[in-house]
This record gives sequence, C-alpha cells and structure tokens, in this order.
Amino acid sequence: MRSIRILAASLLCGAATTAFIAAPAQAQSDDDPIAEAAPADDDNIIIVTARRREERLLDVPVAVSALSGEELSQRGALDITDVGQTVPNVTLEASRATNSTLSAFIRGIGQQDPVSGFEQGVGIYLDDVYLNRPQAAVLDIYDVERIEVLRGPQGTLYGRNTIGGAVKYVTRRLPQETALKVRATYGTYDQAEGVITASTPLGDLARIGGSFARLSRGGFGDNLTTGLENYNKDIWAGRASLELGGYGEPVFIRVQGDYTKDKSNPRGGHRLIPGLNSGAPVLDNVFDTRGGLNDPEQDVESYGVSLHAEVELGDALTFRSISAWRKDDSFTPIDFDALPAVDLDVPGAYFNEQISQEFQLVWDDGGPFSGLLGFYYLDAKADTLFDVRIFTTFPGLTAFTQANVDTETYAIFGDFTYDLTEQFSLSVGGRYTWDERSAEILRQNFLGGGSPIFGGAGVPFGGPSTNFDGSREFKKFTPRASISFKPTPDHNIYASYSKGFKGGGFDPRGVGANAPAAIPGAPTDAEVADFLSFAPEEVDSYEIGYKGSIGILNIAAAAFYADYTDVQIPGSVACQVAGLPTFCGVVSNAGKATFKGLELEANARFPGGFGLAGSLGYIDAQYDEYITNIGNTPTDVADFRVVQNTPEFTGSITASYETPVGPGDLYFGTTLSYRSKTSQFEIPNPFLDQDGFALLDASVVYTAPGDRWSVGVYGRNLFDKEYKTSGYTFVATDPVTGAIVNGANGFPIPTLGPEGTLTAFYGNPRQVFATVTFTY
Repeated sequence: MRSIRILAASLLCGAATTAFIAAPAQAQSDDDPIAEAAPADDDNIIIVTARRREERLLDVPVAVSALSGEELSQRGALDITDVGQTVPNVTLEASRATNSTLSAFIRGIGQQDPVSGFEQGVGIYLDDVYLNRPQAAVLDIYDVERIEVLRGPQGTLYGRNTIGGAVKYVTRRLPQETALKVRATYGTYDQAEGVITASTPLGDLARIGGSFARLSRGGFGDNLTTGLENYNKDIWAGRASLELGGYGEPVFIRVQGDYTKDKSNPRGGHRLIPGLNSGAPVLDNVFDTRGGLNDPEQDVESYGVSLHAEVELGDALTFRSISAWRKDDSFTPIDFDALPAVDLDVPGAYFNEQISQEFQLVWDDGGPFSGLLGFYYLDAKADTLFDVRIFTTFPGLTAFTQANVDTETYAIFGDFTYDLTEQFSLSVGGRYTWDERSAEILRQNFLGGGSPIFGGAGVPFGGPSTNFDGSREFKKFTPRASISFKPTPDHNIYASYSKGFKGGGFDPRGVGANAPAAIPGAPTDAEVADFLSFAPEEVDSYEIGYKGSIGILNIAAAAFYADYTDVQIPGSVACQVAGLPTFCGVVSNAGKATFKGLELEANARFPGGFGLAGSLGYIDAQYDEYITNIGNTPTDVADFRVVQNTPEFTGSITASYETPVGPGDLYFGTTLSYRSKTSQFEIPNPFLDQDGFALLDASVVYTAPGDRWSVGVYGRNLFDKEYKTSGYTFVATDPVTGAIVNGANGFPIPTLGPEGTLTAFYGNPRQVFATVTFTY
C-alpha cells in the first residue's frame, strides 16, 4: 500500500506540475525539442541522449555506442543480449538457469548474482526508467527506436549503480498519422513470433497506440527426466502508450504501460563430469539435462507504468518529470547438480517492486552555456525466497532462506557544459546520493521435506541460523569532469574523469550463527550485523578519446584507466552449521583492482552501396589485492584470481551491401564477432571457463518501396559454435590457488551433495529464420 500511495502521489505531482506550468503556454514552436532522437538527414549524424539531453553522438565526451532499431532489425537481433556481440568490452548474457534474468558487465564491472541484497554494476534503463533488479531485464527487441550503451561510470546522471556503465533501451514514440505494422517470423527449432504495432491520432494533440508480441521457440534440447523441452521460449508481451502534445507543441506527456509473461521452461544445466555417486554419464548434447526439479513451475511476470512529461518553460528552459512504478514476480526451480535425485535442488522465488520519481530542469539557449539540474527518488523492495534441498546427503534436510532487502535512495545531481571558445568546452557535474538499505534475513532448517513456503511437508529443526533485521545508510558524492577540443565541428578530442559508486548491503545467504564473537557461539546483534554487511564499492575512471567524421568514415576511439576499490565479491560455498551440511554466503569487499584498456569503433559507407563497420576492445583487468580468510587468517590471493566475465579482447566486423532491385532495395549483411577466453568466476575453472571463440551471423533483407513490406532471412551462429555462458560449481579447490582438487577416482571432490556439481549453460546454437513485415 505504501508503494501504491507513493506512486499515486508521484504521478499526480508530475501531472499537476505539468498542467500548472503548461496552462499559459499556447504558442507553437517551429522545432520539436522533445521529439524522439533519430538520425538526422545526414546519415553521418546520430543524435543520442547519453547526457540526458539531445546531442550529436560526436559531441558527447563519453564512450557511447548507439544501435538504431533499423540496424538491429537488419541484423536479426532477438533481445538485448545480442547488443554485446558488437559493442567493445561489454558482456550481456541471460543468467544461469533462466531466459529473463540479465548478467551485465562493462569494462570489467558487473554482477551476476541475482538474489536480493546484491545489485547490478551496470544500469539498465527502459525509456529512462531505471530497472533496479536484473530479473525480467533480458528485454526482447521489438518496437525499439535505438539502444545506447554508455561505457564507464555514469554516476552523475544515472545514479549509484551505474559504476560500470549503462544500457538504455529506447522505444519509438507514436507517429502523427494512423499506422499499422505487422511482423511475422518462423525459423528453426519451431521459432514462431508475431508482433503487431498500431497507433492512431485522437484529435490534433493526442495519440494512442501500442504493440503486442508473441515470442515462442522450441527447445534446443530436452530434460530427459521431466520430458520438458530445454532452452525453449514462451513469452507474451505488450506495450501501450497515450501521448499528448509534442511535434512542435510546448508540452509533451506520455503515459506508457508494459507487460511481459514468460512461461518458458526452466533451463537445466549440462553436467561436465559423470555422477560420482550414480555413475550418470556426461550427456552428448550440451542442451540436454537430467534435472528432476520442476516445482514451482517456471513463471516470470513483469509489468510497469510510467508518466513522462516535458514542458518548455521558455526558449531555453525545459522541465521534465519521469514517474514510474514497476513490479516483477519470478518462480523458478533450479537443479544445481542436474540429476534426478533430490540433492542441491533449489526451488526459488523473486518478488521485486519499485517506484521512482525524477525531476529535471534543462537549460539550452544555443549559447556557450548549457546544463541540467535534477532530483531522483527510488523506493525498491527485493524479496528472495529459496530452499536448498539436500535429501541424498541428509534425508529430508532443507535449508530455507528468506531475504527481504529494501532500498530507499535520494539524489540531487547536475551536469553543466560551457564553451570556452568555439573549439574548447568544459563540462562538470556531480551527484550526491543518500542511500538506506534495510534487510530482514531468515535462515531456517526443515526436516522431513521442503519448507512449507514451497509446498513441502518439512517441520522446523532447531533454531534459525540467521534471524537478522537491520539497516545501514550510505552517502556519497560522485563527480565528473571533461574537457573537449574540436579543431573542426567534425572532430572531437576529449579527456574525462568520473567516479562510480555502488551501494553496500547485507549478505542474503549469510549465516549469522557463524559470526565471529567475543563469546564463541553467541554473537551479539552488532556482531551479526557486522558479519553480514559489506561496504560500497567505488571506481575512479580516467578516459581520453577521439570522435570524428572523415568523409565516408566515422570513428570513435578511447583509452581508459580505472582504480576499483572495495570490490564486492558475492558467492556461496558448502559448509556446516550446527553439525549439519549446508551452504554459506561468502561475501566480502575483496580489495583493489586496476583496469586499463582501449576501444575502437568505426564505420564507413563506400560508393556503390558497400558498408563496413567494426569494433575492437582490449582490457587488462587484474586484481591488485584480493583478501580472503584462510583458516581465519586474512590472505592476499590476488595472484590467483581473475576478473569474471571480462575477456581480454572483444571485437566484431560487419560487411554490408545495399543495392536497388526492381522497385525496392536489397540488403546483404554479415557480422563476425570474437571474444577471447572468459572466466565465469574470480577463481579460474578449467571446466567452466570458455576459450576464445567467434560467431558468424548473416542476413538478407528485401524492402519494397516506401517500406510497405519487407522479407528477410537471417542466420545466427552459422558455424554452430558451442560456447559456455555461465555455470555452477560445488567442488573442492585449493584455498589459495583455486586449483580443483581431485579424489582417488580422478574426478573433482564434491563439497555439497554426493554427485559433484560442475554444471554449465550454453549460448544459442545455429538458428535460421525468416521474417515478413507489412507496414500501413
């Protein structure tokens, strides 16, 4: 109820303020300063909103990649993770055992643990609304205007959790005329998709419209125990908008809602070693699994509503209000060891809700000074519940965890640019954040079956190993500064500094009973709070770059250096609590890391319709200090740890050709992307780590005159490359080096469960599909 009341107040505040300010404004301007950004008449000019105001991409002193909806469509991009193939030093993947939870890393910084209490290091934005949790953040690509990827800390304009960067998903605004677009797709693995987009004006100043999408695909493999398809897709989604004003009017108001229902089957992992107790062999098909858990049934539902209002207060001043409420609920069965026995079976549920309000004042009179002042508020709740059922190890034993983590944050921010001369400009900005994290964490063992929360018949056994209720406050100022030199309007050389900040919190899987205590075995509340909590992490980033347009060639290059401190390393390991086998959270601020790298993006359009585009990323990411407790002795193991999900090299090259054919146009395109060796965790693992690999995509698209209809054929991963994206591990390792310890049988020694858990998840195999689009 509290969130609903705040939502109503925010929406009413935004609407009332807009109506009050807009009432006297009747004149119609010649230009529309709030029309959606799009390529200008010159194909070499791209407009972005990386600094929360419309600018040429070339003018922004930030490493930004912008992919238009047309470009994504030509390449056959399916969801937001496809963007990571062509943007340097970026990893976007569906998280372990799911279609819809996002793992995002930019320049070595990110987060792949989706439980409450841990937050993303990369901000994901849907039409300028920050998505606080990674669940339901694998956004499918339909009705998209463009996607922007901002690399490096964006703490000034985008908040405390954009320490690695930000990804902005921008949907299309409604046209002024009645419009209808129908897209149908069919492909291998019974891929069948349909998207209908329609809109119509309601008088001279209002428009209504929306999109409805049905996205489905059969599995790449099968669950040999449950009979379900593995890696399938079963999604219903839609968006609806009501727009008022815009297109030259001094006021623009957009009310938008979206809904997604994902009924895909759970993704079962592929065992990389035989069952050490059952003798189950390694399956031939990496997309097949044997996991027996299917309770609760996989179900992801997400929805939200937002109100975006912009008002011209004069020739130079614009007021913005962005109000939003979002909610998502996820039920998921995770079978860690991917075998039929009930051991390391984890039914889980995630319930997230957030409400946010942002106000901005933007000044731009075409003179030497421009800037933005803003206020941001977020109230978010993240509740995670899960069993860990280890019946084979200890008959009927379940470790139940409920972690409710609330976040309330306020921020004031500003960003200003002053043109010192026609060639030199200086930008400065800063954000001050007040952040409060509150947590209620309960860990309770049950005997005789699973916890009642997930329909089990177990009864409580012993007292809670964690029963924590506490909060902490964090405050931080994150500045930014840059200087740009433009020898001509088509060349920009810049240098920048920015600070990033990600809030601290509490380990949702921590075992309070294990907290170090003055009286052994009887920790105080303060000792438990200190044991479960972790501090914010920070990064200081320095960058120099060049952006330029040289005839047919557009180029952007950047070199960066970052000092990363108090790095948050979440995880869980096998342990014993009160003599019973279970798992324990092991979260720490491990120490320091240094990132150095280079990035290059270029594209050229040659006479005759030929085009060439490419990207190259290099990063030297290493820990300078990594402190872990070994036998209760703090030990620096930095020499044996790596930065996860951060390949040293990333790159892509796209060749294209466009030519008239009959009355229409024919497009040919092919993209080769490459990623060097990637480690899934900080401890290198020869079973889970992925060696360097390349993916080849291609497409052929014919478009009729006036874009009235088109037909395209697309091929993804044409070489059918097999590559790992994530995994689970519960096997014994050397505490210092991380080397896996083998038993007498020559296989790794299990640490939780008798079978040994080394389970991997894989990227999509070869897919070929055709799409037909009709536009009215």
